[in-house]
Amino acid sequence: MKTVSLTLDEIYNLAKKILLANKCDDETASILAELIMKAERDGSLSHGLFRLPAYVSGLKSGKINGKARPEVKKISPSVIKVLGNNCLAPMVLNKSIPELVKVAKENGVAVLAITNSHHMAAMWPETEMIAEQGLVAFACTSYKPAVAPAGATKPLFGTNPISFAWPRPGKTPVVYDMATASMAMGEVQVAKREGHKVPLGTGLNKDGKETTDPGEIADGGVLLPFGGYKGSGIAMMVELLAGALVGDNFSFETAAKDNKDGGPPSGGEFILAISPDKSSGNNWVKHSDEFFNKMKSMHGVRLPGERRHKNRLDKGPRNINEELVNKIKSLS
Repeated sequence: MKTVSLTLDEIYNLAKKILLANKCDDETASILAELIMKAERDGSLSHGLFRLPAYVSGLKSGKINGKARPEVKKISPSVIKVLGNNCLAPMVLNKSIPELVKVAKENGVAVLAITNSHHMAAMWPETEMIAEQGLVAFACTSYKPAVAPAGATKPLFGTNPISFAWPRPGKTPVVYDMATASMAMGEVQVAKREGHKVPLGTGLNKDGKETTDPGEIADGGVLLPFGGYKGSGIAMMVELLAGALVGDNFSFETAAKDNKDGGPPSGGEFILAISPDKSSGNNWVKHSDEFFNKMKSMHGVRLPGERRHKNRLDKGPRNINEELVNKIKSLS
């Protein structure tokens, strides 16, 4: 695989240029370009520049409104409803998370119920943002069907990621972000592009047979949930939290309404923020740090998010797939 070296500023500027050329206003382009750059910086390659062509597809078709703004409404003391108005999710999150943080600090707990936005980024940015304000965070979203429930060979669930973040004042939060599929579809697509095999159990081919070929999974096949019935149960939970509970679609309903332009479909997101100051008292920081130190004392253990946080300390250029860069440049 040939690569080209780009600085973090060059990654940001390339992404913003392409977004501005494809019906985004300056604020939307800036927010999404920043997110893409941070994904490349932190090593989340399947959620960085790799996603940009799909964003552009949705913008070009008019499915995504690159100039819209969400409506943020406080429904009750602890529930905030956001009408996404076909915005990109990073714009929705930029406008709504500050209100979520404020409400959670006031009341001890707050829910953000997001509808009609287009989410295709990693989920750690939103939970980490909340944890940096001293709050515990949980988020989940669904997608179009790509994952077969345990025992099935046809998709019903999205990859249905969940993210959790725990605040550590004065330190980087502990953050995990995982698909409830055995592997995120973006990772499967990257493996296909780069010619790598995937582990057995990742997914099935179009004939319902297990395969290690990512192309057979991505093109007509289906992903499997992680951990069999356990992962399948969590994927079902995400469908309910990010669909029925927030007032948006299940994955199969999303697919039926999508225009199939290749861009991220419209959907919902559920975010929960909890104040440990109110639920626990003053000792939670010391107590949880003792737990994390116990974890780290065990050979081979690292805390979730540590790899990303270590990667971001490197401010140098990143090696980006040359074919991808050329494809992105052609989108202007």
